[in-house]
Amino acid sequence: MVTMTVVQMVNQETVPAALCVAEDETHPRPDGRDQYTISEVAAFTGMSAHTLRWYERIGLMPHVDRSNTGQRRFSNRDLDWLAFVGKLRLTGMPVADMVTYAELVREGDRTQRERKALLEATRVDVVKRIAELQDTLTVLDYKIGTYAGAEQAPERTGA
Repeated sequence: MVTMTVVQMVNQETVPAALCVAEDETHPRPDGRDQYTISEVAAFTGMSAHTLRWYERIGLMPHVDRSNTGQRRFSNRDLDWLAFVGKLRLTGMPVADMVTYAELVREGDRTQRERKALLEATRVDVVKRIAELQDTLTVLDYKIGTYAGAEQAPERTGA
C-alpha cells in the first residue's frame, strides 16, 4: 500500500505578507466594483449576514462603510480580510484569538512580532492536526484495504 502525504511546505519568506487569498480563490467580483451589500458578501464568502454583522460587532471585522441610508457597503479589501478570516477559522483558531489578531493589525506595524507569534502558534496546532488526520487516513486506508481483499479481516476494537 502506498501512502501519500498531502502537505506542501511553503518557504515563508517567499510569500508576501499581504497574501491572504490564492489567485484561484479570488472572489467573483464584478470588474470595477468596490462596494458590495451584505447579501452579496454573504454569497461571495459563504458566511451568513448574521455572522458578518457579528464579526463587525466583536471587532473581528474592521469598520465597514455605510451608504447614506445606513446600509453596510463592503469593499474588496473587506472581502480579502474575510477570506483570511475564513482561513483562520479553518485552522481552528479560537474567535478570541482572531479578534486579538485583528486588533493587533489595526494597531499597525509595531505589533508585527505579536502577530507573527500568534500565527506561528496556530501553525503548530495545524501541523499537529494534519499529523493526526494523516494517521487517521492511514487507519482508514488499511481498513478499506481489508475489505477490498478476498478475505475480510475480523473487526478489532481500539484500532
